[in-house]
Amino acid sequence: MNNTLIIALDFPDKRQVVDFLRPFKEEKLFVKVGMELFYAEGPSIIQFIKESGHDVFLDLKLHDIPNTVKGGMSTLARLGVDMVNVHAAGGREMMEAAIEGLNAGVSAGTKRPYCIAVTQLTSTSELQMQSEQLIKFSLQESVLHYAELTKQAGLDGVVCSAHEARMIQSQIGEEFLTVCPGIRPAGELVGDQKRVATPPFAREEGVSAIVVGRPITKAENPLESYLSIKQEWEGVLR
Repeated sequence: MNNTLIIALDFPDKRQVVDFLRPFKEEKLFVKVGMELFYAEGPSIIQFIKESGHDVFLDLKLHDIPNTVKGGMSTLARLGVDMVNVHAAGGREMMEAAIEGLNAGVSAGTKRPYCIAVTQLTSTSELQMQSEQLIKFSLQESVLHYAELTKQAGLDGVVCSAHEARMIQSQIGEEFLTVCPGIRPAGELVGDQKRVATPPFAREEGVSAIVVGRPITKAENPLESYLSIKQEWEGVLR
């Protein structure tokens, strides 16, 4: 799934999703469904998006005891999503249980969803991490440690900022996915994100997939904004 642009559908209900997707009927999208939308609509929103022909990253960031995560992932696998995630802070045993659950939940002969782990949220600064999480290392050291733990547990990659992607892939391998939120075109407001990057920067750093929300979903013309960001991401000259 290299060179993928994922749209974050950060909407409160299905009606807004339907309205948003209407102009994209000619595009096959990869979209992210997060907590707000999934908790409001449940599995039916996944079914709707899949029947509309799009791929789904179900972004619920599971973080619990291993047995609970295993059961949760087995259930999520049956929804037919394409990617799921956990918090790497849950530890290796929990992440291994997530993979076990996914393998148990998929139908025979069906590829399990990609499973990636959140390292440090892109809304977290190094100062916050050190003072609130009491991690007395640099943010890059923390992210790399979580990425290595994720690889050891058998997951497919991590969620990180674009600023850490090259470091992770140089240490772990280019096949290890780096999925990066906090992507903003030059001049866009950063909002609550801290470690942001532009699409061209992410491309140059070898990022596997970028996640873009508000610059597309809140744009006056979402389709036009999507196509523009996609061109920047793919390095297409306009």
